[in-house]
Amino acid sequence: MKKTMLLGVLMLSAAAGYAQESRQDVSFSGTGIFGPTIHGAADVKQSMTGALGLLASYRYMVTPKSALELNYSFAQDSQKFNTSFEPYARIHARQQEITGAYVYGLTFKRFNPFVEAGVGVLIYTPVLDQGTNLLGTKSTKGIAGLFGGGLAYELSPSFDIRAEYRGFIVKTPSFGETNFNANRYEIVNMPVLGVAYHF
Repeated sequence: MKKTMLLGVLMLSAAAGYAQESRQDVSFSGTGIFGPTIHGAADVKQSMTGALGLLASYRYMVTPKSALELNYSFAQDSQKFNTSFEPYARIHARQQEITGAYVYGLTFKRFNPFVEAGVGVLIYTPVLDQGTNLLGTKSTKGIAGLFGGGLAYELSPSFDIRAEYRGFIVKTPSFGETNFNANRYEIVNMPVLGVAYHF
């Protein structure tokens, strides 16, 4: 009887310890999107206006310091092109991100700084409205390298606030137009502020 009770206590302790260990989290964040002005091949000048967007992420802790992360973000911005053929082309574009990353983090009481690196796809889709003055453009996809870092502040064992910088190295979109092919790479900047839930 005593052995059975002892075994039961040990099993409950192990289960409670496992339940308290949060190995997964989801986060929802607001983002900004900012890109540089690119001077490319064949006198193509391309720029992207700043925009706001949303980011959803899922993390799985492989070890106490290492995690794997999946991301999806959405924003709408305006891409402007200036070429000898189209001096004032403007494309209202939907930008979507699908990426995976490795995250390395540390813990200092309630503060958790982290860095991340990964790869994925950025998808630019033209939106045919008053923000687009050029018809016939097509969706463009680009392989993107992701890098960044940030700081999480623990509000409770279940919630934290995250602020981070994320950057993407990606080829400038051409929207299926050979005249818009700058043949250059750009760094798209994404500051992020959001809330994560651990479970």
